[in-house]
Amino acid sequence: MDIKFKQRFTELWDKYFPGADLPIAFYYTDEEGQGDPAPLPKGHSCIIGALAKVRNGKSLRFNADNVGCFGGKRYLGFSQHLAPNFEYFLSYGIPGKLEGERYKKSPELVNEIMKHQRQFKSPGKHIVFKKWDILEENDNPAVVVFFAPPDVLSGLFTLANFDSSEPQAVITPFGAGCASIVSYPYFELEVQHPRAVLGMFDVSARPCVPAGVLTFAVPWPKFVGMVENMEESFLITESWNKVRARIQRQTSGKPV
Repeated sequence: MDIKFKQRFTELWDKYFPGADLPIAFYYTDEEGQGDPAPLPKGHSCIIGALAKVRNGKSLRFNADNVGCFGGKRYLGFSQHLAPNFEYFLSYGIPGKLEGERYKKSPELVNEIMKHQRQFKSPGKHIVFKKWDILEENDNPAVVVFFAPPDVLSGLFTLANFDSSEPQAVITPFGAGCASIVSYPYFELEVQHPRAVLGMFDVSARPCVPAGVLTFAVPWPKFVGMVENMEESFLITESWNKVRARIQRQTSGKPV
């Protein structure tokens, strides 16, 4: 990636979102040397929990072997298979055999949804997650992911819509937490006008992120445009200055 662009965004982020967490980014690769290998999971584990280390500055590399959730394997593109009785798992379960998540009303509804769900195949053997400030020149981010509270999300949402004539420059599709930050925004790379994805509404993934935090995943071309628009957008107005001041107070621990 362009290091000057990286530095430019960091400066603008500090200016307009003072104290807010920098995003993380991911890309696919066939090279094993990129990023530290994530530890092999012991039983079921959610990749969203592991990304807390990435948000704190540790790069992690995942593949088909060290993702500890069948959904994670699927939504990161390392498997096309569904767990047995998935339609019951996502709905009301099977008494005495399988506890259901009750995210959908019936198995029949789940099956209908799955007919129209697009499968995602990983374009590389590994997916590497890195925090923005440790990205290097040889890294090629595909998607940039923010973990953010409402005031920061309001700025990202409005900036994503700044140069769009469509009312849905940001989408909120139903899906797992990992789907909202990986597969859904990755699909957007294929369209002429990629959209950002607001996510982390997955109840199962919520315990893996702080309360009051959602995700905002932006395909790289969309992200570049957002950065280029920052200095002429609402961010330079008095309206945003009021929100910016509150973000600064919140991140500094001062009373809001």
